[in-house]
Amino acid sequence: MSDSLRSSAPPGGPPGARRKLADRAWWPWLRRAGTLAFFGLVAWLLVSQARTIEWGRVLTSLQDYPLTASWGAAALAVASYALYSCFDLLGRHYTGHTLPAATVMQLTFVSYAFNLNLGSVVGGIAFRYRLYSRLGLAVGTITRVMTFSMLANWMGYLLLAGAVFSLQPPALPPGWKIDAFQLRLIGFALLALALAYLGACAFSSQRAFSLRGHDIELPSLRLAGLQMGMGAGNWLLMSGIVFILLQQRIDFFSVASVLLLASIAGVITHIPGNLGVLEAVFVALLSHRLPQHELLAGLVAYRVVYFLVPLLAAAALYLAMESRAKQATRSAA
Repeated sequence: MSDSLRSSAPPGGPPGARRKLADRAWWPWLRRAGTLAFFGLVAWLLVSQARTIEWGRVLTSLQDYPLTASWGAAALAVASYALYSCFDLLGRHYTGHTLPAATVMQLTFVSYAFNLNLGSVVGGIAFRYRLYSRLGLAVGTITRVMTFSMLANWMGYLLLAGAVFSLQPPALPPGWKIDAFQLRLIGFALLALALAYLGACAFSSQRAFSLRGHDIELPSLRLAGLQMGMGAGNWLLMSGIVFILLQQRIDFFSVASVLLLASIAGVITHIPGNLGVLEAVFVALLSHRLPQHELLAGLVAYRVVYFLVPLLAAAALYLAMESRAKQATRSAA
């Protein structure tokens, strides 16, 4: 399939300007300083997350964790990252680019891990543009792949959140501005949006739209259904991790609905890693069903299993990818 997103110039200006900048004596030092600052930010993130935890009672609760629960949560985390790493494979099929599937999955894994911890601007967008452009993809193709992947995530969210909120909304605290009935109505609205997207992909006579100079083509119904199903499946896996780490003492429906609420709250507040928001929503909605320190212990374990360990693995993989790219550049030169 041809690339229908067009761009007049590569990011950062014309190639001649980039070559002149790279020839400056201070440019290599600036790049090294930027790399060090970036990984310093990652280290600060890891330390800051650790310092926000009340380790006393939480560690006591963590000591009582059954080993089977920890391994079960780790297995679901691996499954979730593997599934999300396939999102860009849908974009590969959609755009028709020919990068190897393994390379695409590695890149998506790195992007997702940094997206969860540092926010979508850094992880979901900046990493994809940097890594894909180094592999030779055009800006328009990268934009379409990235958009298709993000649509898979959020269309899956609409489908799952709509089903959960409409069928079994969580009991909200009295101080909240919405009640369970209003949340049920929101669930029906989310389901309607998800079905409207599928309907547009199935029946719309106009398959291409122009948005800010870019042509966007609707996928087929089969591809859109796969896109939505994979997105919803990933949210279910994430909910299953929290459900296991809370030792199944709260029903799965409640865990899933609170996680979905906390996730959208994190998007609204623009806090990287949903730091503090996730814990606050869980404590506000579920502390009457499980002691607060046990809730926090489960959420700490969730952050370790699903956020921090994958971030370390993604950082190591990113360094390896950068090293391979530099070696390939030297060989070409």
